[in-house]
Amino acid sequence: MILVWLIVIPAGGGLLAWLLGSRYTRAPRWVALMVMAGDLAVALMLTGLYANRLISPVAGDWLAEFEVAWIPQFDIEFALAADGFSLLLVLLTAVLGIMAVVSAWDEIGERTGFFYFNLLWVLSGITGIFLAMDLFLFYFFWEMMLIPMYLIILLWGHENRVYASIKFFLFTQISGLLMLVAILALYFLHGRATGDYTFDYRHLTGTDLSPQAARWLLLGFLAAFLVKLPAVPFHPWLPDAHTEAPSPGSVILAGLLLKTGAYGLVRFAVPLFPAAAAWFAPAGMALGVVSILYGALLALGQTDLKRLVAYTSVSHMGFVLLGVFAWNQLALQGVVMQMLCHGISTGALFMLVGALQQRLETRDLGRMGGLWSAVPRMGAAFLLFALASLGLPGLGNFIGEFLILLGVYPVSVFWTVLAALGLVSAGIYALWMLQAAFHGSAPARRRLADLSPRETAAMLFMVALIVWLGLFPQWALTTSRAPLKSLVHSAVLQPQASAPADGPRVMSLAQGELP
Repeated sequence: MILVWLIVIPAGGGLLAWLLGSRYTRAPRWVALMVMAGDLAVALMLTGLYANRLISPVAGDWLAEFEVAWIPQFDIEFALAADGFSLLLVLLTAVLGIMAVVSAWDEIGERTGFFYFNLLWVLSGITGIFLAMDLFLFYFFWEMMLIPMYLIILLWGHENRVYASIKFFLFTQISGLLMLVAILALYFLHGRATGDYTFDYRHLTGTDLSPQAARWLLLGFLAAFLVKLPAVPFHPWLPDAHTEAPSPGSVILAGLLLKTGAYGLVRFAVPLFPAAAAWFAPAGMALGVVSILYGALLALGQTDLKRLVAYTSVSHMGFVLLGVFAWNQLALQGVVMQMLCHGISTGALFMLVGALQQRLETRDLGRMGGLWSAVPRMGAAFLLFALASLGLPGLGNFIGEFLILLGVYPVSVFWTVLAALGLVSAGIYALWMLQAAFHGSAPARRRLADLSPRETAAMLFMVALIVWLGLFPQWALTTSRAPLKSLVHSAVLQPQASAPADGPRVMSLAQGELP
């Protein structure tokens, strides 16, 4: 039941926060904080229970499983399972959930009970996504996180929140419906071929499909995952959603919602359709590189600090897409590190941008400058996470991007070189936003308050995490090694038999592995 509790605790806490919010304005935030602290404690307990198996992992071995009939007429089950890969993301969800509550502490002052209800239900849905083994259940959690996030942007967002929330809803809802069509088609095709009509991911893996059917089904899954990642050209919803969302909404969007798209690619899209994934891999790697460079270019042209940070997410998640379609041990371990570290560093940046906006009542870089002398603690935190964003050695983002490039290099030197240019661009926009906001001449302004003790404690915790992952990444790499190795060997991306000998090839590099 431990996997069930990971989902039930935030969902139940959200209902409690909503009920208390009608009578006590401040109670919901304390409920949300204690609920997410409890969820983190349960995730850490799960980690402790299987510490030996994480240290000496067995490929394909699930740490914990839960399965009970849900809709037996259609063989739909409430099936959950956790391995090292999903465990890391569940831990990230709990940590960033706490940070989102801290970010909302003073920012959200209206309808607090309903706000924390939506926030906790988003986190419950995200946790369910990382644990679901039934594709219908996976889609249920995919939709479960959509409506609360839409409401968070719509009700507590900034000046253009209506436009941003509708855009977010349309992009994610339409792409999610395409995935549902693909899930239903896979259900019927597998049933006709085997007589076993099931949504169980473990049974559907290896379904015998015609090349054309597999490609169409893959595209249905990719529609949802590439929009959520997001990859260029499916990214237009992201900058508006980030810019107009309240700070806790931006933390969840950047730190967790984008990771659900990456998780779906690794866990579902490629393993379910390996031959079709091999066919799509050249295009997938190209989209990854385009996202890296285009996202960085757009970031350089922004004057809105929050929008600038949003476009950096497009660039950084392009590395994830590139690594997924390289599909070897090194690249996938880099993908996991990038997911974790991007969630921490960009989540922290959005917390800092939100704190600045509260104090300055603006996000315009042209109205900032010289802030370091006024808010030195905030400046120091911003400096460290900007350096993490550009991939400074010693911080976690460097490990993720380095491993991805190392894994992609044997597959395609060309894409590796182009992707490496994204690191140069990251250095430019990261240092430029730091210079524009915290250095230079300061326009006349009232006295500003630096980070409060609560905000300082949250920043120190995030700093400790990003430094620990940069200096001691082995625990995260070891935890994810066995499940990723199992995924690589179960879905080897081989060249299509019909491809010409001198044409584009997608290599299988399962031998590329960290010791």
